[in-house]
Amino acid sequence: MNNREKNKYLILSATFGEGHKQVANAISEAVNYMVADTEPITIDIMEWVHPNLYPISNYIYKKGIKKFPQVYSFLYKKTRVKNSFSVKLNSIFLTGMQTMLKIIQEIKPKVVISTYPFAAGIISKLKEQGLIDIPSVTIITDYTDHSYWIYPSTDQYVVGSTQLRDRLIVLGVEEDKIKTTGIPVRKRFMDVLPKDVLLNKYMINPNMFTLLIMGGGDGFFGKGASTFRALESISTPIQLFIVCGKNKKLKTQLEWELKGSKHDVRILGYCEKIEELMAISDLMISKPGGVTTSEAMAMDLPILIHHSLPGQEEDNTEYLCRSGFAFVANSEKDLIAKVENLVYDSAPLRWMKQRMKKYQTKTSSVDALRVIVEAAKQDQLLKATNSIIIQKQERIGVSI
Repeated sequence: MNNREKNKYLILSATFGEGHKQVANAISEAVNYMVADTEPITIDIMEWVHPNLYPISNYIYKKGIKKFPQVYSFLYKKTRVKNSFSVKLNSIFLTGMQTMLKIIQEIKPKVVISTYPFAAGIISKLKEQGLIDIPSVTIITDYTDHSYWIYPSTDQYVVGSTQLRDRLIVLGVEEDKIKTTGIPVRKRFMDVLPKDVLLNKYMINPNMFTLLIMGGGDGFFGKGASTFRALESISTPIQLFIVCGKNKKLKTQLEWELKGSKHDVRILGYCEKIEELMAISDLMISKPGGVTTSEAMAMDLPILIHHSLPGQEEDNTEYLCRSGFAFVANSEKDLIAKVENLVYDSAPLRWMKQRMKKYQTKTSSVDALRVIVEAAKQDQLLKATNSIIIQKQERIGVSI
């Protein structure tokens, strides 16, 4: 293909939740190192299609879900199953089809991958109206279903669990349109350094319990520093990594308040090498976002869930606990008690690690990419076959 342009894979995502973006990055990375002569193009659909609405809507989403979670919970549950209300609300987000059509006409992708529900909706509408004829793949970035992920003209769904696959079938999605790969994680989770090397790199004592605390992409972690101060009540000193993400205020506060801790505390901001911290930790405390928990599962790292947000995180929690990958702390006191117990008795963690090995997700991005490539190939084959049929019909004077 030296004398012609590369094939294009268009990946549609959004920054409304870090998970959509992370999955898009994982797929883009997989395309770059696995598919020859193909260029992944990732677009934040809200930023492109709704440039004037995007800044304020992004701000309202992040502030609203933190300050008024009950409102988000109401809307999530109200639209969980397709109904007149969900259709009316969805129509607001499915505006901007003309802009999306222009983008597709300019890029001319071989396949469109959606990691954001409303992106999948716009692509489906364009296909239903006969404006585009491109294979579309939707990657659901949580372990739960919602009406806004499901559209009639989606060609393939990539899901994180067999339970979600079964749920989609109940909702009317054809079984052969659903592939279970795990939620895609980045290539680095396949290429982690040996644990003994990482223990030396981070100067970790292998005989001490190591706890990793993740606060979410925007630093959402309960009531701020109070939970971390409560960790001081754990009688045995432990090694503690606290990843504050983009929450610089929390990082600064913790550095001040925990400087005299009995524990070996490492406080970090945004961490590029999170797979290394997961590899050397015994337990992770986190919100149950689909991507973060998938990364933990790839590293066989048991999860203690604290402060779930309403909606999909509640559903993720149910799936993770039922599958034996995680358990829940219902209060700050409960969280401290559970950590203390696990410091003294690690048998439950060993059992959870074995459960995770059976549902390994290290290669999820590669497996998802195979689905995408196959969708693109099938479409090309169909179009080539149709072209041959039309040519034969024209030669013998038959019209369609």
